[in-house]
Amino acid sequence: MFRHSPSAAALSAIALLALVAACGDKTFAPGTAGDAAPSGETAANGEEAEEEANLADDLLDKLKEVASDEEAASLETEIFETWLVSGSPTVDTLMQRGLEYQAAEDLEGARDAFDKAIAIKPDYAEAWNRRAVLFFNDGKYDEAVADLESAIQYEPRHFGAWIGLAMIFEAIDRPDAAMRAYEKALEIHPRLDDAIQGKRRLERIINGAAL
Repeated sequence: MFRHSPSAAALSAIALLALVAACGDKTFAPGTAGDAAPSGETAANGEEAEEEANLADDLLDKLKEVASDEEAASLETEIFETWLVSGSPTVDTLMQRGLEYQAAEDLEGARDAFDKAIAIKPDYAEAWNRRAVLFFNDGKYDEAVADLESAIQYEPRHFGAWIGLAMIFEAIDRPDAAMRAYEKALEIHPRLDDAIQGKRRLERIINGAAL
């Protein structure tokens, strides 16, 4: 059973800020997407998604080689931008709509948009990740964990999803599981500050408990 605590509230705020950072300064216009993918979606869309996936892989590889936090932050922004390209115009419109609704604090609308995106393209990791943030901030940790695990299934190097898992496990007093998730995030993104700080915080807790 979920137990609210000050740390949970703080972690929730961090998750929301991370979402805002991931969205960047883009302005989304409401689309007219329906509940199902139109038959006219072309092979070109799939090729675009493949190109973006390859670009994301290249950028993720570079994360381990950067010489500064500034360069890492720039790569991180580019990676999130590539993850927002699904290869389906319908799904992309739904994702844009969901982020727009979320920015307007219409969480029901955001949830509906992300639900539809997942129904159309269930192997699209970022849709699962974005919906997990909604669950996280609503205190629905079991649902958030399930969505984050799905995101990782489809994009194993999704450091944002690993951070989300770590935050949840930390908030529900599972420090060992949180530590593993933070360490996994750092394997992918060695300069990820939230993971660095989270690992340090947990090391103090775990080592203190062992004394």
